[in-house]
This record gives sequence, C-alpha cells and structure tokens, in this order.
Amino acid sequence: MILEIDTGSGLMPTHVWEPVGGSGLGLLLLQEIFGVSDYIQQRGLELASLGYHVVAPEIYWRLDDAELNESAPDLLDQAMGLLQRLDWPTAVSDSIAALDYLRSRELGVGIVGFCFGGGLGFNVAAESSADVLVSYYGSALPELLNLAPKVDAVSLHHFGDADDYLPGEVVDRIVAAVDGPENEIYRYPGAGHAFDNPMPAFHHAESSALAWSRTETFLAHHLPIA
Repeated sequence: MILEIDTGSGLMPTHVWEPVGGSGLGLLLLQEIFGVSDYIQQRGLELASLGYHVVAPEIYWRLDDAELNESAPDLLDQAMGLLQRLDWPTAVSDSIAALDYLRSRELGVGIVGFCFGGGLGFNVAAESSADVLVSYYGSALPELLNLAPKVDAVSLHHFGDADDYLPGEVVDRIVAAVDGPENEIYRYPGAGHAFDNPMPAFHHAESSALAWSRTETFLAHHLPIA
C-alpha cells in the first residue's frame, strides 16, 4: 500500500506495511541509494511480519526522472546521479515527517536504515526522537559524528570488514563516537559495503543472515511487541 504523507511542502509517496492485528509500534524504513527497491520492500514486509507498522518514504520524490531501472547495467551510476541531486537537509526533514506520522499513531517508534538510509536515519534520530535505531553500514556516518551526542535512541550498527567505502580506520572512528551502554556494534569479516543487498555484486550471505537475526533480536528486546 502507498499513502501520501504531508511534509508541509508537498505530499510524499510512502510505502506502508501493516502488521496483522496492529501492534502500536512503528518503524521508519529508510532506503539505500537505489530507492524503495524490491529488496527494501521485502525488508519492509519482513519487519511487518514481526508485528511492526512499517513506512518507507520515497526519499527521491522531489527529483525529476527519479525512476530507477533495477535491471539496468548502469543502475549504480543512475543511483549516484540521483544522490548527487538530492538536498540532504530536505531528505532529513522529509524523513522526520514520516517519523512524525508514525509517532502520531503508534506507541513507540524506531528507525531502520540501509547504507544511505543508515546515515540518514542517524541524522533523523539526532534531530527527532525515536526509541531505537538500526543502521546498516551508514555511508554518511563519518560526516555526521558531531551529531552523536544528540542521538539518544538505543542503537544497533552493522559494518563489513571488507567495506571499501567505510574502511576499518573510518569504522573505528564511528565506533568511538556512537558506542554506548546499550548500543550494539558488529563487524562482519569478509563482508563488503551493502552486504545485505541481495544483488550478487554486494551480497554476503552469511553476514546478511547473521545481521538480520541480530536485528530481529535487537528490535524484540528494545521495541518489543506486546
């Protein structure tokens, strides 16, 4: 299902997955650079199956020609082109509008973001309030570490040890900034950037399965379904 969320400057298309029976708990699901792809929609469905009300806004909605062809050989180039045209502060405020929508109807809210969305979710958590944050290899995190003191959501971070975009020394800096008493941080040997994405160029099956299991356990503990 797709609904339109009022951002204050337009209506943002947003994908919605509702749990059977409703739980009173919501998750903001934030996309990779490839948009709300089949992969992100599958994760939305899986999160809803755990009992959460999930929304995934189309962050590229303000851009012209934002449709991506997931089977195109130049998909990465297409996505990078969109990302370069995106206004980051507006993406943050649009994401907060989606989080506010959840907060208006749910008893508790969390954020789950992948790659681009992992950094975006961190920024959103710093400027708004959420109970939990799950960030998969947040690509913008190195530029956002000054916001770490403002993030009070209990957080789970996943990083691949073979990530060319976030090499080990960069992840070390991130870990030093985001670590906390209840926060969890995991690093996966042999996994590159976007290791949860099922595309063969990125996927690391063992790390993907383990990280998702840890995500489910983390959510069940910190944002439990009654």
